[in-house]
Amino acid sequence: MNVLGIETSCDECAAAVVEDGRKVLSNVVATQIPFHAAWNGVVPEIASRKHTEWIQAVVREALEKAGTGPGGIDAVAATARPGLLGSLLVGLNFAKAFAWARDLPFVAVDHILAHLYASRLDAAGTSAGTAPLPDYPFLGLLVSGGHSIICRVEDFNDIAVLGTTIDDAAGEAFDKVSKHYGFGYPGGGVIDKLAASGNPNAFAFPLPHLWKGNPPGAVHRCDVSYSGLKTAVINQLEQFRLSPRQEDRDAENANIAASFQRTAVDILLRALFNALEDTGLRTVVAGGGVAANSLLRLRLAERKDIRSIFPPLELCGDNGAMVAGIAYRYLQKGESSPLTVTASARVQGFKRRYP
Repeated sequence: MNVLGIETSCDECAAAVVEDGRKVLSNVVATQIPFHAAWNGVVPEIASRKHTEWIQAVVREALEKAGTGPGGIDAVAATARPGLLGSLLVGLNFAKAFAWARDLPFVAVDHILAHLYASRLDAAGTSAGTAPLPDYPFLGLLVSGGHSIICRVEDFNDIAVLGTTIDDAAGEAFDKVSKHYGFGYPGGGVIDKLAASGNPNAFAFPLPHLWKGNPPGAVHRCDVSYSGLKTAVINQLEQFRLSPRQEDRDAENANIAASFQRTAVDILLRALFNALEDTGLRTVVAGGGVAANSLLRLRLAERKDIRSIFPPLELCGDNGAMVAGIAYRYLQKGESSPLTVTASARVQGFKRRYP
């Protein structure tokens, strides 16, 4: 079965064709980065307009690269939640119209579940499809510009959120620090590259304490917070400087990037390792744009007592292949979505309040 998947939850206009939930026949992603770079962040109005302009051409290219054409598609899927509402509506409505016009089954997909499915895809030129698939349950780690979620994954469509952010997502913190220092956009990739030549111990940025009047670990044991780190890096830099050496001053930007990245990853891994301890699970499956971070991958690889699985880099960010892939699993169970389904910007439980 060939499923056409459409993803427009934020600023990537993407479409893909996936065969039987595994084999990626095509994966087209039209990035809007040049249109948002001037603002160092995604402008929702620009994003939705670009999706409207590009969606037809992106889908056509995905069908051509897959070699199927519209007649070779057996079902259609699109991201319905969470994300930017205007952007979601473009892809969702296009997918519903495609399905209605050709009398095909339609599946509305949860963006978070799709990211956690990405590592199960067999993308050309990668080893993702040849590696043994993880058995359920496992620990899911979804880190992106909009979400930081640690969850117990019981099945492709069944997760229990163990921890999430109480303020900023990890990717959002990367973007804001990068914007403040003029490193470039998007911040995740720029900081990762800049950090490679920096001293990760030039600054001792603090880890957040998420307990208020309670013993450490009593609450928010698996949650994360990035607002304090962001404030420390942007507004209190000198307070956390460790190295006065001139050579470190000469490499200031790289050292800021390296020290920030180390602390950002430490925050995430502290919560993740708590979740591993609490659940007894030994497999971690990651997804989302921040899953491409080299330090995060390295630190998890150092833990020989756990198995960590990452999607190939081209499937870490938003893409249509993960949407098509997970949609096939729903169709296998005889489940589809009505054409009356609409988009939702938020999903309850994907963010928490403090304390």
